[in-house]
Amino acid sequence: MIKLVACDLDGTLFNSSLDISGENIAAIKAAQQNNIEFLIATGRSPKQSRQAIRKYGLQTGFININGALVYDANDQLQVKHALPQSKAKQIVAILERHQLYYELVTADQIYSTDTSQRIANLARSLMQLNAELTFKKAVAIAAGSNAMLSMKFVANFTELLNDPQIEVMKIISFNANGQQAFTQAKQEIAALGDLAITSSGPVNIEINDIHAQKGPALLDYAHKKKIKREEIAAIGDNLNDLSMIRDAGVGVAMGNAVPKIKEIAQVTTKSNDDHGVGYILRKFISANAKE
Repeated sequence: MIKLVACDLDGTLFNSSLDISGENIAAIKAAQQNNIEFLIATGRSPKQSRQAIRKYGLQTGFININGALVYDANDQLQVKHALPQSKAKQIVAILERHQLYYELVTADQIYSTDTSQRIANLARSLMQLNAELTFKKAVAIAAGSNAMLSMKFVANFTELLNDPQIEVMKIISFNANGQQAFTQAKQEIAALGDLAITSSGPVNIEINDIHAQKGPALLDYAHKKKIKREEIAAIGDNLNDLSMIRDAGVGVAMGNAVPKIKEIAQVTTKSNDDHGVGYILRKFISANAKE
């Protein structure tokens, strides 16, 4: 019996138009009415994810910033895994040595030092989700998006990294040349130890504390709720979903998922443009009713 479902956002619950279909909304509400708790698992910050979800009339919990923070449906913090300040400084030093653009993510803010870089990187992310977008159009959308409004631009990161009151939850780096641009930096960062290095797309890497992954965070939350591993399902499409699909009792790959996710998942549902989340939720509801 499935009692808890964790679901990725971009490329999973969101379709290519960055919208949640009526079919998916209805299925989530039906799951909740049938005692299946639903968590949104995303690399986004708490503020960004709530802005993206609540407008659809959905009241869910969240795994935020890849698992650095977990909130229940009442917005109560249940799990937190920040990067140690000393480790954040070491990561930043490596990224700067390799001249890689990066951003610092805290619980309530994303910090950047370069407005144009941020817009360009957000535009490329939008293009990954919608192949019909041109770069010019994606830039126009990115410049006026909520993601830009929630950014804070600073001259440099020195003060932030030395402020004991600032907890860095994630460091994200972007490069238009793709994953090959990160090869050497990733090796050096991995050598620091106790870090999770993932990617939510072909032009970025995301660095968290080793415990701040969607899978471990999901299991931490389930443990607090006294939900067994075999009663958990996780749905995703990309590499930053790998840990939760691996750790859940039932791992579900979207029809549009990257090959690695399909390899480790027990089940593959329909694509994000074919209401794949709603489809598998209806399957869970039906299966639960038979138990």
